[in-house]
Amino acid sequence: MLKTSDFYFDLPQEQIAQTPIEPRDHSRMLHLFRETGELEHRHFYDLPDYLEAGDTLVVNTSRVIPARLFGAKEGTGGHMQFLLLDQKEKDVWEVMVKPGKKAKTGARFVFGDGLLVGEILATVEGGNRLVRMHYEGANIYPILEKIGNMPLPPYITAELEDNERYQTVYSKQLGSAAAPTAGLHFTTELMDKLRQKGVNIAEVILHVGIGTFRPVKVEDVTKHHMHSEHYHLPKETADLINETHARGKRVIGVGTTSCRTVESVATKLGEVCEDDDDTSIFIYPGYRFKVLDGLITNFHLPESTLIMLVSAFAGYEHTMRAYETAVKENYRFFSFGDSMLIL
Repeated sequence: MLKTSDFYFDLPQEQIAQTPIEPRDHSRMLHLFRETGELEHRHFYDLPDYLEAGDTLVVNTSRVIPARLFGAKEGTGGHMQFLLLDQKEKDVWEVMVKPGKKAKTGARFVFGDGLLVGEILATVEGGNRLVRMHYEGANIYPILEKIGNMPLPPYITAELEDNERYQTVYSKQLGSAAAPTAGLHFTTELMDKLRQKGVNIAEVILHVGIGTFRPVKVEDVTKHHMHSEHYHLPKETADLINETHARGKRVIGVGTTSCRTVESVATKLGEVCEDDDDTSIFIYPGYRFKVLDGLITNFHLPESTLIMLVSAFAGYEHTMRAYETAVKENYRFFSFGDSMLIL
């Protein structure tokens, strides 16, 4: 049996990155040779050395919603925090509320000096609330950009000075509750350098859900229930991936979200083609990859579904040895941490 505890490793608290490196591409990069398990220590700006003309990078262009809101109860002024999780209808959202005891059905909360008012409709399974949002304008997003805060992961306690540092430089479509963090290392200059070398950039969208931080609570990995996330794989990207393989070149996923998108489509349809759907694919050792030849990723939490995905791609022993080395060599971990290239 594949056990959750098999994916545990000791990580000193001080190696959890609290702030991003500047410039973005000066983060360290641990290169893991997929076949041999050999390791080499580089920096992210060295990435072009590893890619060839005709290779294709698959990037997730989803943009993080500034979904954390701080406000007060209408009438009493009691403090309230909302975290918008999932848009159920145009103006109805599933919301994580804090403190929950104040968020009774019918209660109204005011944010941004009245720019936004949230009305509690119901309590749903797990304790979250369905909330109707009242505001002026065509949609809620301009207001969130104005008054919302980035929903940083719980292990980041430092204040983020610039919201754009929790967005990739190529982000486009609002919809994620967390950043596709492997892409945070790219600069526009590095992207230009890759294009000039003849590397293709293919775009997908996978809107990252808050479930990405949900711990695996079962010991038997196969019993874990994966959260569902929405993706879109456009025709141009499908064509580019298929052409890349037809020419004998490599397709490299930037992050576990890009990986899950292309592998979901190939698993569901038996080929890579245009698709728009939800996925709850769970990739762990034993999974046979259908699309990716390489992966760029960050260093993930112990016992998480993400380290399981990396272990499936690079091999369990190679992955755990790489993590052990990264801890020993003082790499920075998690969302604002360093990167790993698996090729």
